[in-house]
Amino acid sequence: MKTEVLDLAKEFIACESITPDDGGCQELIAHRLQRHGFTIEHFPSGEVSNLWSRRNQESPCLAFAGHTDVVPVGDLTKWDTPPFTPTVNGDMLFGRGACDMKTGIASMVVAMERFIEKNPNHRGSLGMLITSDEEGVAIDGTKYVMEQLTARGEKIDWCLVGEPSSSDVLGDVIRVGRRGTLSGDATIHGSLGHVAFPELTPNVLHGTIPVLQKLVDQVWDNGNQNFKPTSFQISNLNVGTGADNVIPGELSVQFNFRYNTEQKAESLQNFVIESLNSLKPTFTYELDWRHGGKPFLSQQGKLTEIVCQVIYELAQQQPNKSTGGGTSDARFIVPTGTETVELGHINRTAHKYNESVRIEDLERLATIYETILHRMLVA
Repeated sequence: MKTEVLDLAKEFIACESITPDDGGCQELIAHRLQRHGFTIEHFPSGEVSNLWSRRNQESPCLAFAGHTDVVPVGDLTKWDTPPFTPTVNGDMLFGRGACDMKTGIASMVVAMERFIEKNPNHRGSLGMLITSDEEGVAIDGTKYVMEQLTARGEKIDWCLVGEPSSSDVLGDVIRVGRRGTLSGDATIHGSLGHVAFPELTPNVLHGTIPVLQKLVDQVWDNGNQNFKPTSFQISNLNVGTGADNVIPGELSVQFNFRYNTEQKAESLQNFVIESLNSLKPTFTYELDWRHGGKPFLSQQGKLTEIVCQVIYELAQQQPNKSTGGGTSDARFIVPTGTETVELGHINRTAHKYNESVRIEDLERLATIYETILHRMLVA
């Protein structure tokens, strides 16, 4: 049994790289790729580490993209093994980043190494874009690097993003787009009062509940052939003093839209604003927005076709071309005209305690990646 991908994945997991820290992963990647003729460029921005590696300058350019940062580990007592100690138990590899997405990067690196050893004179060029800012605010990472590459006229023709796209078995889902994400923080202001005298103090919670219920019940659209319907979700709600005899004076709520191409962020914002305006003049409010990215759909040409062919041949799966899931850095790559496909491990344990991946899938994914490279740049 080959262990090359597993060994590299263990090295990555052992690097404590909670966003935006890279933890040394990118130096490991750079060292290996440099031995295979890649030029190495570091694009630090703020606290974020970014790596752009390229082998050859000819077109077309096929690049891999991913991130070395991971989410916080949470309560350590809920981990069966230390999160940054890569642990093999049976047929599984455990550790923070085992699913999302250090093992995917390990499969990418090994696939490129093997491909180059067999095809040193391949046509076009190979690239790899790695950031430590995907799990964070995602301003100084892939977005920043793509801006730098675009400014100097450097084009990526095809991109494979190694996010864990699969649902039940490796290769059953690939992602060719994503919904947009729009978050809001609202604070509604009322007055403190005594619960025995509600006629003297309007209750900010009672007043706000119907407005929130209206937003929850709203049918925004029915989606389309490429996207699921737009959804609205309340993620946090805080109100009250902790006393049972005090009418609350303030309510704060956080919410998120995952929206499709039937919607514009501005129209969603206007609907929320109009809804909150109905609280006036009894209550006042403050509202802040965070727009994480517009919905996008990649062009589907040669790369998408080859990816589907290879998965069918090697994994016996006819992949579902999905636009579901959360956000990814593909949102910064697709708008440059790059045909982009997200293909990676099973995503069941992403961000969870005891995050894990099937060991056999490490090698299988590397083989899939290598075969895609051969079909795109040799065959």
